[in-house]
Amino acid sequence: MAGLSTAERYLLLGLRIDRHVDGMVDAYFGPPELAAQVSEEPPAEPTSLVAGADELLDELDDGWLRDQIAGLRTFAGVLAGESRSYPDEVEGCYGVRPIHTDESVFAAAHERLEELLPGDGSLAERYEGWRKSTLVPPEQVERLTKAVIEEARAATGGLVDLPSGEGIAVEIVHDVPWLAFNHYLGDLRSRISVNVDLSISGLDLLQLAIHETYPGHHAERCCKEHALVRGQGLLEETIVLVPAPQSLVSEGIAELAPTLLLEGEHGPALAAVLHDAGIELDLAHALAVEDAREPCRGAEVNAALLFHEGGASEEETRAYLERWALLSPEIAAHLIRFLKEPTSRTYLITYSAGRELCRSFVDGRPERFRRLLSEQVRVGDLLAARA
Repeated sequence: MAGLSTAERYLLLGLRIDRHVDGMVDAYFGPPELAAQVSEEPPAEPTSLVAGADELLDELDDGWLRDQIAGLRTFAGVLAGESRSYPDEVEGCYGVRPIHTDESVFAAAHERLEELLPGDGSLAERYEGWRKSTLVPPEQVERLTKAVIEEARAATGGLVDLPSGEGIAVEIVHDVPWLAFNHYLGDLRSRISVNVDLSISGLDLLQLAIHETYPGHHAERCCKEHALVRGQGLLEETIVLVPAPQSLVSEGIAELAPTLLLEGEHGPALAAVLHDAGIELDLAHALAVEDAREPCRGAEVNAALLFHEGGASEEETRAYLERWALLSPEIAAHLIRFLKEPTSRTYLITYSAGRELCRSFVDGRPERFRRLLSEQVRVGDLLAARA
């Protein structure tokens, strides 16, 4: 690799890992000649990927890039057949260890939800009935998503200066293991895909649109391209990698984004997009329900531990999710599919841990959120802020 910079070697390592598991590169807008080189060569032996990561780790001092390469080293080791537990693999990739949450936490959350969702039937049935009371017809999803994005973009202007020329396209997709996805294309542009195979409630639509766009994934990617790539020449920021700490920070930003907008002064305008389409969402009540249910998201991490570490079957894992996370059979089965995908089997922790860490880091200070959107904030920085 004579003549290549450390950043270029990092890009090549990420691109070569993607040849083994398609989708491990979430976005790439770096030098096209590096991508062409990797596409034309045979897939690298996993042991050579491990060696390449180790060489970079030996050369680098502590910092953001070293964190990234440590995550890639963990995943390359899995490809090479190294034996490690599921918690070790998750921690190696993201810098945070998954831990089991006691079911008493979920039981307490259920008690709060019982008060917010009175009526007949089980709590799970009432929760799902409440969610389905504001379902968005599939044929309206694209139009309403675009309308919410426009409102969210205007609201985000008060949080951060979006670079001139940024923009988004929306598409509808089917048969994918996620509800929505941001494909960052580079040059300040994104394509947002929304899966209409799953039912989408009014609150779901508000949250996913904000999560994927403003001030979520798209805002982060275009702000970092503008500030770090164009402004500081950081070539390492031209690749976004799934099995690396930047994913936890990114999902934390995107998970926090709906809360910032919907619980603030812009919430009514965003809810009005749904009301104008005949979807009567009581936003204050919906946010109270979601706040009460938030501890139950720990059940999703528990389910991942049960499935990958505890030897639970798909049926047992699905039953656990339906009981404690209050997921419908449809959503529980979809989450299990997510847990089985090579690109996402360890990824689940990035949502709950990312949200918790980014929320404690921001702690009501807008300038902290702007830092998350435009600087190389490390998982270690988030952990230190929480401590």
